[in-house]
Amino acid sequence: MMMMKDTRNLTLAVTGASGSVYAVEMLRALEADERVGKVNFIVSENALRVFAEEMQLSGRTGLVEKLLGAAAVKTQQHPESDIGANVASGSYPSDGMIVLPCSMGTLAGIANGLAANLIQRAADVCLKERRPLVLCVRETPLNRIHLRNMQLASDAGATIFPVIPTLYNLPQSTTEMAREFVNRVLAHVGLPQPGAYQWHAD
Repeated sequence: MMMMKDTRNLTLAVTGASGSVYAVEMLRALEADERVGKVNFIVSENALRVFAEEMQLSGRTGLVEKLLGAAAVKTQQHPESDIGANVASGSYPSDGMIVLPCSMGTLAGIANGLAANLIQRAADVCLKERRPLVLCVRETPLNRIHLRNMQLASDAGATIFPVIPTLYNLPQSTTEMAREFVNRVLAHVGLPQPGAYQWHAD
């Protein structure tokens, strides 16, 4: 769990796995949450292609505003290639990182400590500094390499949080499914969301 304080400083990374709607809902939730002071937003080149295919959004310029549908207040976007960005350093105050969705390629890079781009480096910093790192992996079926890399990342301190939508809350749209998944991830890192579904047994 993250340390409780006035505001949180979080990193959200989006990689080239299918599931752009999850990333959009997460960004909107973080931007709207008063407990979050800053969001460092990293989008991979492959994620840009997925955004274009799944959300009909093209280009990096103005992407945050397009995803939010409004001007960003607390979100700062970083290119994947900028390994000198603030989140690349352990001295930068951060309260954790969420990778949503997390591709198998990104998982492999993180699990094996490659730090080949800003997403991998920021994740590596979280692990070495013992900060929360949530990897929302998105792939099926899983081969032995995928499973091994999940084990490696988990052993290093990451939380493996597969992108599995809930159905027991009877969602009426893909957006509603994505939002409830985001609620579960944020609850896991100490940011429970108002209106999140809670199971009540009969």
